[in-house]
Amino acid sequence: MTTDTKLPNKVIPIQAVPNEDDTLVSLYAASKKIYPRSVEGIFAYWRWVVVAITQLMFYGLPWLEWGARQAVLFDLEARRFYIFGLVLYPQDFIYLTGLLIIAALSLFLFTAVAGRLWCGYACPQTVYSEIFLWIERKIEGDRSARMRLDDANLSTRKITKKIYKHTAWIVLSLWTGFTFVGYFTPIHELAVSSFAAHWGSWEIFWVFFYAFATYGNAGFMREQVCKYMCPYARFQSAMFDHDTLIVTYDTERGEPRGARSKKTDLVSANLGACVDCSLCVQVCPTGIDIRQGLQYECIGCGACADVCDTVMVKLGYAKGLVRYSTQNAMNNKWTARQTLLRVFRPRVLVYTSILLALVIAFGTSLAMRSPFKVDVVRDRATLARITENGALENIYRLQIMNAAELDKTYQLSVHGMQGIEIVTETEVDVAAAQSRWVVLRVNIPYGSSEAGSHKITFDIQDTSGQHMVHEKSVFLVPR
Repeated sequence: MTTDTKLPNKVIPIQAVPNEDDTLVSLYAASKKIYPRSVEGIFAYWRWVVVAITQLMFYGLPWLEWGARQAVLFDLEARRFYIFGLVLYPQDFIYLTGLLIIAALSLFLFTAVAGRLWCGYACPQTVYSEIFLWIERKIEGDRSARMRLDDANLSTRKITKKIYKHTAWIVLSLWTGFTFVGYFTPIHELAVSSFAAHWGSWEIFWVFFYAFATYGNAGFMREQVCKYMCPYARFQSAMFDHDTLIVTYDTERGEPRGARSKKTDLVSANLGACVDCSLCVQVCPTGIDIRQGLQYECIGCGACADVCDTVMVKLGYAKGLVRYSTQNAMNNKWTARQTLLRVFRPRVLVYTSILLALVIAFGTSLAMRSPFKVDVVRDRATLARITENGALENIYRLQIMNAAELDKTYQLSVHGMQGIEIVTETEVDVAAAQSRWVVLRVNIPYGSSEAGSHKITFDIQDTSGQHMVHEKSVFLVPR
């Protein structure tokens, strides 16, 4: 005998007994602002040299004239790119592809040789962060002064300095955005339009968008872009090896670290060369301690090496406690000559050979490039027709793009079928760096060819006789 017992359909909650020792732990740590200290030295000098070169090029190139036009202009509306004497069309997209491949291989080569040279010296994020920091130092003072100012209570002095700094940042950012747009819109016209407040929506958006990006990235985000947003820091280790030159701390020489006077005997005091002054941390733009070894946040700028050499000189020690070296050189105690000899290892030689081959091929292709291009399009509205003279006719549209800086005249002809000829104009004038569409009527004697599609070739030659382009098409003979 069974008893049908129904259990109540109820969930009994299990309550945890509170423990007086339990504490709430937050795993989120707010990012602390980094105040990089100013530094002088050989690497700081070369960093500013690169800053000067890159910014003179960026801000100066749009103002250069080449004949009657801007020397460097990417005219998207007209679909023409002007680079000094070179005029490129969308059909020349292969050159952009080649340029990107060369840039990528150059990055691989430089990284294999000397780590993150691009990041530390030429990356726009690094360059503009340096410029914005320089403005900040001039207005607010060096590291300790800036820290005191930020910690101070709100005052007229603090507000004034902040207004001056942000005004300078905004002006520089707007000028950067204006210059950027000047590569795509003639910069002289853009400047005149700015005074008349006649910018189009396109110009307004990109000037302020680029200015906002510069202001935010270089003024506020700085090292966070390098640490969290830039993908290069994540995959750089794949391009490093034990013979890659990186900023390195000589642990064997520097440890144990500690404070001392200039007269302290290091052997008897059991001290290394490092005085634990933490200046290498204070000058680091990403706020890391190089003494803890190579870290992905390190951009290889060499600021820590410069400031450490300054301290070593003051104490009368040899320079190079923090220096550019390789892992093999540190482990095997190689000299500088032995270290540099290892630079020319098979990996680097392979990268160099491929890069040189690509550069030569790229330059040769540009040098041999035809100064004009032709596109042939059949008129699909009319497949074929019989003319008044009893000939069979096909109609084509030719686009002739003159990439030269001079007006040109082109001679047109066609071959590939018996009796084929062009019955419209066979000479076409095209202005310098312009393109022109031409309608061509091509005839053959009626009945001279069997029905079907027949291959023909258009020959386009400039009247100087130096260059000729051959474009293939088809002639349709109806059944």
